Amino acid sequence: MDNVENMDDQEPQQKLNVVGMVGLIVFYLIIFLAGILSHKVLKSRGRKEIQKSQVDNKTEDMMLAGRDINYFVGVFTMTATWVGGGYINGTAESVIKNGLVWTQAPIGYSISLFLGGLFFAEKMRTKKFVTMLDPLQEKYGKPLGGLFYIPAFSGEILWSASILAALGTSLRVICGINDTASIIASAAIAMTYTLFGGLYSVAFTDVFQLICIFFGLIFAIPFMSSNINVDTPLRSSNLTMFLDQDQDYSKFFGKLEKSDVGVWIDYAIMLIFGGIPWQAYFQRVLSARNVSVAKTLSFIAAFGCFSAAIPSIVIGLITMNTDWPGTDYARKLVKDDYKLAVPLTLLHLTPPAVAFIGLGAVSAAVMSSTDSSILGVSTMFTRNVFVNVFRPSASDKTTVWFLRGTVIVNTVIAMLIAIFVKTVYGLYLICSDLVFILLFPHLVMVVHQPKRTNKYGMVAGFSIALLLRVLSGEPVLKYNAILKFPGYVEPSYDQYGDYSYGRQRFPFRNLIMVLNFLITISVTYLSQKFFAKFPKWQHLDCLEAVKDQETEKRERLKNEIEGEQCL
Repeated sequence: MDNVENMDDQEPQQKLNVVGMVGLIVFYLIIFLAGILSHKVLKSRGRKEIQKSQVDNKTEDMMLAGRDINYFVGVFTMTATWVGGGYINGTAESVIKNGLVWTQAPIGYSISLFLGGLFFAEKMRTKKFVTMLDPLQEKYGKPLGGLFYIPAFSGEILWSASILAALGTSLRVICGINDTASIIASAAIAMTYTLFGGLYSVAFTDVFQLICIFFGLIFAIPFMSSNINVDTPLRSSNLTMFLDQDQDYSKFFGKLEKSDVGVWIDYAIMLIFGGIPWQAYFQRVLSARNVSVAKTLSFIAAFGCFSAAIPSIVIGLITMNTDWPGTDYARKLVKDDYKLAVPLTLLHLTPPAVAFIGLGAVSAAVMSSTDSSILGVSTMFTRNVFVNVFRPSASDKTTVWFLRGTVIVNTVIAMLIAIFVKTVYGLYLICSDLVFILLFPHLVMVVHQPKRTNKYGMVAGFSIALLLRVLSGEPVLKYNAILKFPGYVEPSYDQYGDYSYGRQRFPFRNLIMVLNFLITISVTYLSQKFFAKFPKWQHLDCLEAVKDQETEKRERLKNEIEGEQCL
């Protein structure tokens, strides 16, 4: 989702910064205590009756904070979920590497939040779903609907791993702390307060963390720009950092070649619509006090998400206007340094005290997204897989402890991936487009057009879309496309003899997503017509789609009768 590069090349080990280390421990201790204490504060005696009326059991209370999140906390926790370490670091990196025109995440995710509030928040909150997968299991059945957990799990867990890896790099640069130690410490703290309070703790700490993000970065920018090695006023062209290169266009704004328009469109639409089907988002929507809160916090968070990118964009511009050989860094920035723009500017362009405050902002950004993703993916597995598929009769106490155990397991998985896998962000991007291609079309169908989809349509659309995506190739996984769309760039060797895998320039992700829609609708229509016209063949209805259709008709009729009686 953000533009965080892989960490294939390790930077030289920094000296341990004792002051920074002590400050970091204090900062983490504050967050830890806030997370633990918030559970007791938010579950005060005066709110127990409200919570009991909103949720059915203790498990749902832990997952959704009693469905009692108000406007203030809701806006903070919704915004903080998206504004993670990858978002902060990745925005600055993208500006430096490709220019503003290719920095699509801030606008894409902001529009995504707005559309989520406009088209999904009311329907999902009104029906009192607990997770994003509930409507899918309600329509397609618990086993088939549970299949959507696979792309959802992959996206959320790799998102957590990618931002933990980004934090490890940042803390190594600023404090000289080992990557592994910082990843384990950060994840363990987020995991612990999540275990105690669930969404109560996550939402409360998000308020503190988001304030740190905005204040820390905005406070640091004047010190960066006033550094003697930064050319002011800041320029968008003839940039200091690129004086040895041809600058026939503004490096800050970037350039969109005609041949890359398809790629730009593909990513833009994927960010907008692929940013909707995430449990971290819907967990906030479903925990809102009422429908009005659910919609409003989505709209305001859209503005907050975009606003949070502005300091990173400015830091990217400052980085490009800096004479880096003249700083303590004492050398020019190379491409592998771009992902470190935020921590490097904090370390070399600001006083130590300001760098420490900025470090708190970066750390807060990482933890605010990590706890949200871990809780979200654990909630889905507990409810939609463990309870709905394997243990429908599980007691509330068993389910709560299973949820806590799942939080621990998923945190460990994310930590191990962040530590040992060097292409974490690349893998995350793959899972993101699987969420867009496989999950988004069916979420739209079951929420807005449930009559036009059934199990046969879902299986056909899901399977064919997955096959087409696999055949389209993936450079991150190091294999070339079998299915080549117009404009395909063939694999080649560069001037240094390094092999470059082929890549698609056609907006193929959007095409496959649309095909998923069309195949689902078409196969559903044909199967419904076939069994309606040939009732003697209904014994071949192995997925029981006809039975589901009749059940849905009875449910609708019952609801209509009850509605008329109320009138």
